[in-house]
Amino acid sequence: MKCLIIGSGPAGYTAAIYAGRANLSPVEYCGPQTGGQLTQTTIVENFPGYPDGVDANQMMMELRQQAERFGADIRDGEIVEADLSQRPYRFTTDSGEHIEADAVIIATGAKAKYLGLPDEEKYNGMGVSACATCDGFFYRKKVTAVVGGGDTACEDALYLSHLCQKVYLVVRKPYLRASDIMQQRVKEAANIEILFEHNATGLYGENGVEGMHLVKRKGEADEEHYDLPIDGFFLAIGHKPVTDIFKGQLLLDEMGYIKTLGTTQQVCDTNGNPLSGLFAAGDVCDPVYRQAIVAAGTGCKAALDAERFLNT
Repeated sequence: MKCLIIGSGPAGYTAAIYAGRANLSPVEYCGPQTGGQLTQTTIVENFPGYPDGVDANQMMMELRQQAERFGADIRDGEIVEADLSQRPYRFTTDSGEHIEADAVIIATGAKAKYLGLPDEEKYNGMGVSACATCDGFFYRKKVTAVVGGGDTACEDALYLSHLCQKVYLVVRKPYLRASDIMQQRVKEAANIEILFEHNATGLYGENGVEGMHLVKRKGEADEEHYDLPIDGFFLAIGHKPVTDIFKGQLLLDEMGYIKTLGTTQQVCDTNGNPLSGLFAAGDVCDPVYRQAIVAAGTGCKAALDAERFLNT
């Protein structure tokens, strides 16, 4: 095939739209979560073109329909093996099918890390979120909690502090891991309260999150259990890019994100040599912004890069 797209979030679908319009006959494998991690959100209000907001699943379905309109062959299934040693690049699907492609766009995304509490799944979309920028708007003048002690957690707490009445920062250790400037900003925010040496052990509520179960100084002689009323529970303990099948073949950063080359979406081998016809887009190569609109933009760039490559 000419063009293979791996992943079906905003980056993958946008790449499919552009590749389809360029007559590249793209084949797109949706992966384990059709529509990407955005489908775990409820309403999207910050994607251009939806002044009243839009259901996340509806938006992803419309992106898919748009890609199919331009001839994209969108398939259920997951790419489980990749051989990037030579072109055409070779892949194996979860059904055992072997496929080859001259140009490839990797848009496998990243998964937010969770604590592993059953209540996180129970209240997903009902008060639990891993994206303060995406969902913070729904908690204006309410009480929220952010779990984490690094820069991301501090940034999320600060972002929410401008919207919410009160923000609790739940930190497992007796100190913050964030940079000095971020620590200072959090400590100076009047409506942020840092709960050092705390672990969230669960959530409660009838039709959504109404509070969290906490343990202070877990395992110590003065261990204390108590409940704290909140309206929203935000995870900020990191993301894991979906790059396992590419390890040892592509240049990744220390966190596993794919590094792209200069101003393009082209990727390199482990020695930093550009790989012809191989591109990445979306959260799989973005440890900073992790927004649907940014992912869509890089999906566009990757498809244009693939078009130029195939037509030269």
